[in-house]
Amino acid sequence: MPSLQHTTDQFTAFIRNPEQQPAPANIEARRLKIYRDLFYNNIEGFVSGAFPVLRSLIAEQPWHALVRDFMVTHRCQSPYFLEISQEFQHYLAGQPAILATGDYPVFIQALTHYEWVELALDVAEDDLAQFKREQGLAELKHEQHCDWLQQRPLASPLAWSLAYQYPVHLIGLDYQPQQASEQPSYLLVYRNLQDQVGFMEANAVTARLLELVNNNPQQLNGEQLLLQLAQEMQHPNPEQIISSGLTIYQQLYELDILLGTVAVS
Repeated sequence: MPSLQHTTDQFTAFIRNPEQQPAPANIEARRLKIYRDLFYNNIEGFVSGAFPVLRSLIAEQPWHALVRDFMVTHRCQSPYFLEISQEFQHYLAGQPAILATGDYPVFIQALTHYEWVELALDVAEDDLAQFKREQGLAELKHEQHCDWLQQRPLASPLAWSLAYQYPVHLIGLDYQPQQASEQPSYLLVYRNLQDQVGFMEANAVTARLLELVNNNPQQLNGEQLLLQLAQEMQHPNPEQIISSGLTIYQQLYELDILLGTVAVS
């Protein structure tokens, strides 16, 4: 009689890959089919739900072949269903041979990352209202005066600056680019104080400014950050960058990408 461990290993191998792995002989075929279908449908449902745009662009057979290959070849590091979408990204990043068949769009990795970001921000446990209180910021915008130049701008922990070689925010059934763009597409994806996820198209200047705000170990004030940006750009008129930067700060503030300013210590 096979051991429990042997039966368990055979069972899990069959559930993952029923076309290639033998079924345990001591388990009823009807029950095996129930478990096999339940397992696959759960995984496929989470993947297609996390990446609806991608799912709409791939035909039935290649889609199910991709999900099955994910189940067979990838070893997830997390037991949580909500993290299946991130595990699917890790699988794609390994450049599996299945992607070389030509059945999948060239932008598949960029698109899956963009779609994952929306889900990740939606389920993130960060509480922006509490974060503002901890930073000493007023809860309501009309109660707070932001000194963007003399104080330090504070970015939301739920605002991510992203760059893609494909315009992922435009991809759909009617638009599927076949090659990477010469210039990156910059996007700011965020969750606001009303817990709504949104995105903003940005340019390289805005994306870099938000990066400087987020990575500011010297705790520079807003004007110093803009001057650093002007220096990086080798701009002949730093005052113009400061003027434009004030507009950018305010625009990001209205979207809850920036949450306000704090005094420089």
